[in-house]
Amino acid sequence: MTSATLTTPIGALPAQTGALALDTYELTKRFGSFTAMDRVTMKVEPGTVHALLGENGAGKSTLVKCVAGFQRAEEGSIMIDGREQDIANPVIARALGIGMVYQHFTLAPGMTVAENLLLAADKVPFLVDWKAKRAELQAFLGTTPFSLNLDACPADLAAGEKQKLELLKQLYLKPRLLILDEPTSVLTPQEADEVLGHIRDFARRGECTVIIITHKFREVMAYADAVTVLRKGKAVHHCRVADTTPALLAQAMMGESASTADSEEKVPVAPVESAQAAPDSIAKSGIPALQVEDLHALGDRGTLAVQALSLSVMPGEILGIAGVSGNGQRELVEALVGQRTRLSGKVSVMGQPYLATRQENRELKVRSLPEEPLRNACVGDLSVAENMALRDFDQPPLASSAFGGVLRFPTWRARARAWITEYGIKTQGENAPIRSLSGGNVQRTVLARELAGDINVLIAANPVFGLDFAAVAEIHSRLRQVRGRGAGVLLISEDLDELLELADRIVVMSEGRIVFETSAAAADRHVLGAHMGGGAHGDAHGDTASTATIPAEKAAA
Repeated sequence: MTSATLTTPIGALPAQTGALALDTYELTKRFGSFTAMDRVTMKVEPGTVHALLGENGAGKSTLVKCVAGFQRAEEGSIMIDGREQDIANPVIARALGIGMVYQHFTLAPGMTVAENLLLAADKVPFLVDWKAKRAELQAFLGTTPFSLNLDACPADLAAGEKQKLELLKQLYLKPRLLILDEPTSVLTPQEADEVLGHIRDFARRGECTVIIITHKFREVMAYADAVTVLRKGKAVHHCRVADTTPALLAQAMMGESASTADSEEKVPVAPVESAQAAPDSIAKSGIPALQVEDLHALGDRGTLAVQALSLSVMPGEILGIAGVSGNGQRELVEALVGQRTRLSGKVSVMGQPYLATRQENRELKVRSLPEEPLRNACVGDLSVAENMALRDFDQPPLASSAFGGVLRFPTWRARARAWITEYGIKTQGENAPIRSLSGGNVQRTVLARELAGDINVLIAANPVFGLDFAAVAEIHSRLRQVRGRGAGVLLISEDLDELLELADRIVVMSEGRIVFETSAAAADRHVLGAHMGGGAHGDAHGDTASTATIPAEKAAA
């Protein structure tokens, strides 16, 4: 902080309640020679919801971590209610009334909801009067729209319930400034509206000021009062939400040369071929690109994670699978790509049986974009060129003959250089270890490998999770191009906006089953959300004649 920083000892802090005003002035944070945050000045008015937008690496997390005391800026100042504060650690931040809800859960999984709420307090008594404490916690829950069983353990809660518990931990402490980092990433649309609506009301009553980090323009436009856009560590745009549009915000995030947003959330960065480009002979044959029949697979705990699941994807179609995390999507993908044993059921590609062997992947032209590609699709210590060659290193022209022969490493490197240029991969070179790349560039590397050549089926699982605006736009464009070349694309995503934008059909997966189906054009986000949350019956809406719908007798089994 600057040498003129004023500090107030914690013991001398006034007992204040209600929303606080936050100002940062030329806040700068460096990590070695890298400037993560460059003279950021921002004003957050008391009793408002203030959105922070920006690509990954723009400085959003660094900014809020400095405000919350997890990092210290080298230059600049932070002012609370007009008074400069040296927030050296989270204890000081907490004493000032600053709380933060993180994107990743920080719950004690073996403790009850009541115990987790109690642990959130600054001081926990040596002996707890649980009768009095439970009455206090029940009264607190009565002031919120969230209903959680105080005796339940987080390990038994759904992802959306865990996110609500994280929020309740902070609300229980009655913060004056609440920072939320991607708070709706694991929520259904109804749950997201419920959480953000409560937070907005909380702020408008003057009880708290809210800063929300999000990538979703819909949330900004619906729930925020003001927005600050960060780009490359600098605050480049401030405005009232009422005075802006998603297109203007996208332009601020990407720079003046960026294309304006044609849709609510994403900016295409490459020409997109129409889905009608699928060859007529394939499209009219009626043979699904991917057919899954009565599939069963166990989860990590030995219980059924995928149950009697059937679906089909036609050539030139994107079928989206919606669902809250933890409803069998990961196990389904692993069973399809050969990472998890199938208990029973049949999978076929272009009418041919498919067991996900390496030879079948090559012959039937099946490709995959897994979630967490550095863990699931790459070898971290190998180079970019070597990872790009994992699929066909033993095939000509990368080897002198099929299934072996002399490996032609110069050819590997030459192709890698061409792909690095084509996909805009930011790396020190084709010989750099792939683990040295950012998440978006790892995903681009996997894209280059998996999208090369002809494709019949592409299985993509949360392909843009955690990526920045530019990477999201590019990957979405690539998926459309794969569909336009006649491939069937199975897109599994926890982002309903992504599915509504890209998919031709959408099915909902809940508790390991397909419970609902609709065309994307006729989809209603709240109907989808009701099925995602388990609050609706599969025969209430949608095209029940589809192969993606589970017959009642199979569902009962």
